[in-house]
Amino acid sequence: MIIALVGLCALAIDIGYLMVAKTQLQQSADAAALAGCAELIDNEAITGTASLTDEIVSARALAVQFAALNKVCQAAPSVNDNAANSSSGDVVVGQLTYPFSADQSMDCSQPNSFNSVQVTVKRTATSNGEVNLFFGKLFGFQSRPLLASATAALVTNVGGFRMPGNGANLELLPFALDIDTWNALLWGSVTTDNWRWDAVGERVLAGSDGIREINLYPQGTGSPGNRGTVDIGGSNNSTADIARQIIDGVSPADMAHFPNSELKLDANGELFLNGDTGISDGVKDELASIIGKPRIIPIFESVVAPGNNATYTIVAFSGIRILEVVLTGKQTKKRVIIQPALVNAKGGIPAGGPQSSYYTYSKPWLVR
Repeated sequence: MIIALVGLCALAIDIGYLMVAKTQLQQSADAAALAGCAELIDNEAITGTASLTDEIVSARALAVQFAALNKVCQAAPSVNDNAANSSSGDVVVGQLTYPFSADQSMDCSQPNSFNSVQVTVKRTATSNGEVNLFFGKLFGFQSRPLLASATAALVTNVGGFRMPGNGANLELLPFALDIDTWNALLWGSVTTDNWRWDAVGERVLAGSDGIREINLYPQGTGSPGNRGTVDIGGSNNSTADIARQIIDGVSPADMAHFPNSELKLDANGELFLNGDTGISDGVKDELASIIGKPRIIPIFESVVAPGNNATYTIVAFSGIRILEVVLTGKQTKKRVIIQPALVNAKGGIPAGGPQSSYYTYSKPWLVR
């Protein structure tokens, strides 16, 4: 009986040790996948030269680094960066169009759309060595192979918004920009670049930064008496409501006016919002108070009916920052100058179809 009990104890110790090793392997894979995925945000896109080439290289390097920082059985695991992006490699970078689907395969054919990183950390005979056993050797078992895999993803194509789980308000501005002006900026027809945002000093300075600028204040929307303001919440929002949303963001009470408290494009890629009388000098101080802060605006394709009766057809969302606010004086001199900006789209709902957002992204999270 003593021999049997000793054998069972030895087995329990080895199994426990293997479970600890497995947990540490998973932690290493989780950390590596999250660190790598966080790099897949295209910083060059806002200058009009979209490319994830540098970010993909950096994602691989960080995945390797963070895997090693999380030791397994007191040893730093080595992970191959898999520069060729083989589907069986340790670090695989690709695209998950709908990260919430557990059985979706990763697409590695379009590098500029990559939004996910899969990391596999191994303790095998050919990679980092198998996990040694303490008492298994008495029964002819020297070691056992183990591996763990994790996949992290982020959303880069947002089709709408719901309230974030942490209770924060949505950083949406109730001002829409027409798609023709937006496309002119994207395609380079707009060349204005008079301002730059100094992130260190948190201030706007004169001078070029390679990021083009446009005027959010429209000189005409096609709707008489309406100048680009939309109701996010109840219809006919007051100036006080608009001012609150500028400073504090869109609240749960605002979102409760929409089905399931979700503000999102429909199956046709459209969202219909009521119009208001427009950006006025009544909110100039509020707009000036958020200069430089990343925000999200709707992009509209068309607008019908005048004034408070206007209906905007929203087809996209974009990240921006305000650089200058002038809402007094002649109508033609009024302006709210904005430039594209990368924005963490809190509460973002991924779009399942064509591109419906620009410069917006979610934080990376573990999907597998």
